[in-house]
Amino acid sequence: MTLVRRESLAEQAAALLHERIRAGEWPIGGRLPGETTLAPQLGVGRSTAREAIRILAGRGILVTRQGAGVFVVAAEAPEGWGAVLQRADIAAVIEARTAIEVEAAALAAGRRTAAELETLRAALEERQRHRDDLDALVDADIAFHRGIVAAAHSPILHELFDGFAPRSRAAMIEMLGSQAAAGADGRRGDARRTGPHSDDADHEAHEQMYRAIAAGDADAAARLTRAHLQTLRSRAS
Repeated sequence: MTLVRRESLAEQAAALLHERIRAGEWPIGGRLPGETTLAPQLGVGRSTAREAIRILAGRGILVTRQGAGVFVVAAEAPEGWGAVLQRADIAAVIEARTAIEVEAAALAAGRRTAAELETLRAALEERQRHRDDLDALVDADIAFHRGIVAAAHSPILHELFDGFAPRSRAAMIEMLGSQAAAGADGRRGDARRTGPHSDDADHEAHEQMYRAIAAGDADAAARLTRAHLQTLRSRAS
């Protein structure tokens, strides 16, 4: 049985307040009247008006500044991060990865542990082992790059990388699968899955990144990571 969800009074007040903001009653940067004035205008009590303000603040439409009041910062709620990522094309995903991973590689060269180097080596071996298996190759590749970011010991970079990971995986499978299909030449089976999907040059690029990090060479690690992702970016064009 499907239950109909009834909006709370605060949610209804938030919707009404949002409509008035959209209509331009309070411009971006404008200050809302105090709760004593606003509540009767919305037809609710002060506590409900306060909750409506909290709801819109949580959506990024209002902001409360201590001692100054409540201000309008947006007419519409900012688009969700997930929606932005899903709309991004492969090139945009790789550009964002470059911004994260080049710095992470440099940091990893100075911070990696012996255990983290072992994790990177294992991921490299998985990449090599699964060159003909599109999904497994991409999973091993993501594990390698995530291992570098983890070795950077930067929680924010790690969080950013993991936020990109699902879209990055989908983008890589899309790109490599399309290239495999284009070069399948009538081979039997799923053309998008026909390998190999990684050549010797690609594997060597990852080996060089690993060696730079293992050697503690931050400049080389950053340079090699950038070069690898730029090559990937050119393949996506």
